[in-house]
Amino acid sequence: QVQLVESGGGLVQAGGSLRLSCAASGRTFRNYAMGWFRQAPGKEREFVAAVSWRGGTTYYADSAKGRFTISRGNAKNTVYLQMNSLKPEDTAVYNCAAAARGVGTNLDEYDYWGQGTQVTVSS
Repeated sequence: QVQLVESGGGLVQAGGSLRLSCAASGRTFRNYAMGWFRQAPGKEREFVAAVSWRGGTTYYADSAKGRFTISRGNAKNTVYLQMNSLKPEDTAVYNCAAAARGVGTNLDEYDYWGQGTQVTVSS
């Protein structure tokens, strides 16, 4: 079992920045691709960003390009999402996820999920 714990969410004004962190642990933890998804009230969960297990390949949703950056720590058991120029429409619960079989943008490709961290952007 792999456990994922997110942190770094909070309340920020439009135009501000936040950095989310996701720490992975567990007996079966190995090299996983990691992704970030978000879900706003009344909306379906959507893909935000993903990074390969080596950290060399990244993907971004169109809404995140130019504003968000995903990266992995040196130990590869931590993934970050740096969010700049935040907008009210970024308000959502953000979940990190781990994929055992390569990096992807579809939520069905991910095997483990964190419980989420709330990001609220005020205008």
